[in-house]
Amino acid sequence: MQSLLQTVEDGIHLVVAVLLVVLAGLLTAGVVDDVVDAIEGPYREETVVLSALDNSLVLFIVAELLHTVRLTIRNRTLDAEPFLVVGLIAGIRKVLIVTAEADKSFRWSGQGIELLVLMGLILVMALAVYVWRRSTRPEDFLPVRGAPTA
Repeated sequence: MQSLLQTVEDGIHLVVAVLLVVLAGLLTAGVVDDVVDAIEGPYREETVVLSALDNSLVLFIVAELLHTVRLTIRNRTLDAEPFLVVGLIAGIRKVLIVTAEADKSFRWSGQGIELLVLMGLILVMALAVYVWRRSTRPEDFLPVRGAPTA
């Protein structure tokens, strides 16, 4: 029974990985299509840059999720760190998009509160990644033997 469940779980992970690869292909094609359309049509650099930035960062998130699925299949464990990294990328993406869109018409009422909340979430996730790495890989934070100390 245990091996059957493991096979089903691996199959689900493979399906998710294939779907992420398809999604990455569609996102890449979408970015290229948006840039080509913007260059051919009435060129508005702000629209092109925002669209390319937004879709590229979403593509980066999909790549990180695919990496996480690959690690899950290989190690047969679910690690929290890749999800924290994906959350960091998503938070930074949203901050970049909000600040780029609000460049000329920034309002503290809605956009300011959103930016403050996003910055708080990014700070908390960055701290969580740091604590996670320190607790799971303390050797990465120890001084190298034989290295000169200041």
